[in-house]
Amino acid sequence: MLPTVAIIGRPNVGKSTLFNRLVGKKLALVDDMPGVTRDRREGEGRLYDLEFKVIDTAGYEDEDPQSLPGRMRMQTERAVAEAQVALFLIDGRAGVNPLDEEIARWLRSSATPVVLVVNKAEGKQANDGIMESYALGFGEPIAISGEHGEGMADLFQALLPHIDGGKFEPADIDAPDAILKLAIVGRPNAGKSTLINKLLGENRLITGPEAGITRDSIAVDWIWRDPDPKMPEPDEEGNVAEPMTERRVRLIDTAGMRKRAKVQDKLEKLSVADARHAIDFAEVVVLLLDATKGLEAQDLKIADHVIKEGRALIIAINKWDVAENGSALFQGIRAALNDGLSQLKGVPMIAVSAFTGKGLDQMISAAFDAREAWTRRVSTGVLNRWFEAAIAANPPPAPGGKRIKLRYMTQANNRPPAFVIFGTRVDQLPDSYTRYLLNGIRRDLDFGAVPVRINLRARSNPFAKD
Repeated sequence: MLPTVAIIGRPNVGKSTLFNRLVGKKLALVDDMPGVTRDRREGEGRLYDLEFKVIDTAGYEDEDPQSLPGRMRMQTERAVAEAQVALFLIDGRAGVNPLDEEIARWLRSSATPVVLVVNKAEGKQANDGIMESYALGFGEPIAISGEHGEGMADLFQALLPHIDGGKFEPADIDAPDAILKLAIVGRPNAGKSTLINKLLGENRLITGPEAGITRDSIAVDWIWRDPDPKMPEPDEEGNVAEPMTERRVRLIDTAGMRKRAKVQDKLEKLSVADARHAIDFAEVVVLLLDATKGLEAQDLKIADHVIKEGRALIIAINKWDVAENGSALFQGIRAALNDGLSQLKGVPMIAVSAFTGKGLDQMISAAFDAREAWTRRVSTGVLNRWFEAAIAANPPPAPGGKRIKLRYMTQANNRPPAFVIFGTRVDQLPDSYTRYLLNGIRRDLDFGAVPVRINLRARSNPFAKD
């Protein structure tokens, strides 16, 4: 018996579109007209390595039980009662409406766990809907696009604790000893498979001089023995545990990613798409460069994609054992990265050799440090004390003589860290000031070079006075 996931929501929020994406087929009819789905439809769904039965339900409507909409609602209620978890969909572009609030009240009385999902969240039009959804009382929403497949990695993480049968264990993903999901990406023949074989100490992956040997993204579980473990902090009673020397890593080898214009073969297209999915699944991504070829435009495109997906990035320069004039090469790549990735300066950069093993422990250690920053949360009190000091040191501008008031700040998310700033006339805040705040968050709050996002909201703090 597969675990069951029920998709719930009012009419026309995209339930059938998400159902089709999860089952991998267009089984459910999809149309802009509300109420196309009547009977609940079931299919075998899959999201990465999670397998489950998924139920597409009719739009929940508050009608007489004897009417057709009322009977449809009873089918929906039965589906929720049978499910291990319910996905409560709302339309991010339309925002929260009274029927969404009615469904939320009903779901809160149910014993079935609920994951709040904001659909149609591509672009900026859904930002207000995402913020409004917090008021429904189900915690942090998962922003997705069922039509375009965006946000599926976040949906995977939200479903994971509720579903048995996936090979990825439902552990505390923010715990220091949680398995590190580490993807190795780069252009063809950069040495990705060779590097993983060196870490494993065996020829687990096929390697060779030919470019493009790897096609599928291959995940291998591995134990890293930290040669320089960090001493744990003492507990409240002053006891200190033994330092952690063994740490779990899931290494993900990917196909080489060439320039889009050069990818003509259908199989290679599928391989590159699979590599992009591996980036979505990973927590930290190592972009492997070839020291004999230096940094190329395609490397910057891959790095930019990793950052846009919100993953922590590390640059590893491979084949360092055969590199010429290493110091000049290293500084040249650093300068080119700072120019090409101006949105995220200071990305960790490590010289490695997949042949000799040079720098590999340093690379893995840096990956764990990056994951730690990527998952960090800052308390609202600490955050707003920093926020007040940052504003006092450099007040926002006053375009047209009208001062922009930034009232308070909260961390809305981690993995990657995302913050919301509330104020007035925030639409007039220049990008340079937002960058000032981003750089300060990374520097002062110890987020390092992980992607950090700031959203501005023109909403007043109900406890603050003008």
